Amino acid sequence: MSLHFSKSRYCNAVQCPKILWLKSNRPGLFDDSVMNQAILATGNEVGDLSMGLFGEFTEVPYSTDLSEMIAQTSKLLNENTPVICEASFTFDSCYCAVDLLKKVRGGYEIYEVKSSTSISDIYLHDIAYQNWVLQNCGLKVKKVCIVHLNKKYIRQGELELDKLFKIVDVTEIANEKYKEVSENIAFLKKYMEQTSEPAKEIGPHCSDPYDCGFWNYCARELPSPSVFDIRGRLTSSKKWSFYKQGLISYEDLLKAGALNDEQALQASQEVYEQQPYIEKSAIEDVLDSLYYPLYFLDFETIRPAIPLFGNTSSYQQIPFQYSLHWLEKKGGELKHTEYLADPGIDPRRSLAEQLCKDIPCGVCTVAYNMGFEKARLKEMAALFPDLDRHLMDIHDHMYDLMIPFQQKSYYMKAMQGSYSIKFVLPALFPDDPSLDYGNLDGIHNGDEASNMFLAMRDMSEQEVEIWRARLLKYCRLDTFAMVKIWEKLCEVARIKIEKAWE
Repeated sequence: MSLHFSKSRYCNAVQCPKILWLKSNRPGLFDDSVMNQAILATGNEVGDLSMGLFGEFTEVPYSTDLSEMIAQTSKLLNENTPVICEASFTFDSCYCAVDLLKKVRGGYEIYEVKSSTSISDIYLHDIAYQNWVLQNCGLKVKKVCIVHLNKKYIRQGELELDKLFKIVDVTEIANEKYKEVSENIAFLKKYMEQTSEPAKEIGPHCSDPYDCGFWNYCARELPSPSVFDIRGRLTSSKKWSFYKQGLISYEDLLKAGALNDEQALQASQEVYEQQPYIEKSAIEDVLDSLYYPLYFLDFETIRPAIPLFGNTSSYQQIPFQYSLHWLEKKGGELKHTEYLADPGIDPRRSLAEQLCKDIPCGVCTVAYNMGFEKARLKEMAALFPDLDRHLMDIHDHMYDLMIPFQQKSYYMKAMQGSYSIKFVLPALFPDDPSLDYGNLDGIHNGDEASNMFLAMRDMSEQEVEIWRARLLKYCRLDTFAMVKIWEKLCEVARIKIEKAWE
């Protein structure tokens, strides 16, 4: 079967040629959940912004008819257009659109734009393919570059594209790979002519550099669960090592004594259907460190690729929302407050000010995975010196409710080896619909909250109000979930808390 190649198809084939064959012959087997739409949208946003990197430019309009884009590119080349975006070429059924094609003395320069802050090997294959296509189309390629976001750039005032983007010259690498691209294309053309499904053993390539949407199909003969479901600091390379040794099922791993104590606990809970594992003394140690007034705090953040505000860099965590439940004393009323910034403005100052009003100095503040909240507090304290003392007081009096689950002092099969609150909560409260994130409307996890808050910048007032209510409900559940988990730990440790809120 013949195939028209593109940049993405070529990179798919570099990862695993069977991806191409299955996409062409068994497309219904592809699990598109591996396609992160937010990441794709970010790539488009960064790509659009980069078009102005060299000043004035001319963009080739997108068309489903690639021949139109190729013809328009040819016209612009004949007119000696200085910078062409999405310049389109084809050679021997191999198509590519160049993000930025810059005309220079004696030829052209290719610029491939990535929304990451570093260069990965697959990017080099991508740009080498483009270099190969353009040279075979007769263009004199003088330079080949990858453009990516500069993590060290901190925005001050208007965006400075020449500082936001880092340009890396990879001409030598692209030229060295020229022969490799030719050989790969020749191999893949023959490979795609196969009428029966090619044999291909699963391996590390199934998730390197990207998770493959055909994993469930290609790995369908694995037992469930398998070594690839083990958590607890078992690296991918170690999992593949066990797989090659024939240690694939949980039973195999337990009999071989291949797992550490935490990993073995996950496997044995699954295999032997044991009662929850509880280390009461370790749980007591965590609970004994807490004291009243007792505050439960959770932040939500955005991580925009393109810095939106002053004193921010690419992908910096910026808190825009928090929820806070608290108890003034043992047996006291459970209270709640919350903060959610208006979209489109820097939320940090107003959030920090309100947080200092809501959490008094010296109180005990609880988070789940406190390292995240403490990092945001420290960043805001550095940014706002007048709030430094109060923010760092909250930071210094923070405790982590995740520890008993992270250390497997409390573990049960339903946690599936994870200590994430999204696994722990349903494991502890499987029959409580009020604690089920799946029952929330629109927002079910932190990524969805972040993406939606960013999207609210372009919404009508009516839409914003709808999504504000959903964001508040989601974040409120995060801290109420902490309260319920704390209750459960107290119950296990037989610590009477005299609940007055139920």
